[in-house]
Amino acid sequence: MDATKRPEDVVTVDVHTAKDLLTSGHRYLDVRTIEEFNKSHVEDALNAPYMFITQEGRVKNPEFLAQVSSICEEKDHLVVGCNSGGRSLRACVDLLNAGFKHVTNMEGGYSAWVDNRLAGNKTAEEFKVACKFRP
Repeated sequence: MDATKRPEDVVTVDVHTAKDLLTSGHRYLDVRTIEEFNKSHVEDALNAPYMFITQEGRVKNPEFLAQVSSICEEKDHLVVGCNSGGRSLRACVDLLNAGFKHVTNMEGGYSAWVDNRLAGNKTAEEFKVACKFRP
């Protein structure tokens, strides 16, 4: 039986490599909150929040794996992203431990996607203000 996966077991790629993977058939799984996702996201992205922002702070979504399993299959090739790379790394560990086989973390998250001008023709400043979650 496989040992439990840890963050160091996750394959992490930069945004340009992630974009190449997406154009070759990978699916983008955005694990930011619904509010963050609705402001702006990678084209054709799927959304399953890894954490919720509550009055008590950030709380892990207890339905995360069930939500992902309802929109993705374990054999799907997934690029996982959040806002800066922290939540997506933890989400990748959980997905690997749940049996997903092809999970890749996008380093720097959506902020890096925007910084590298992959988010369309708006300026990075417009997107960063629009996409960063501010409680």
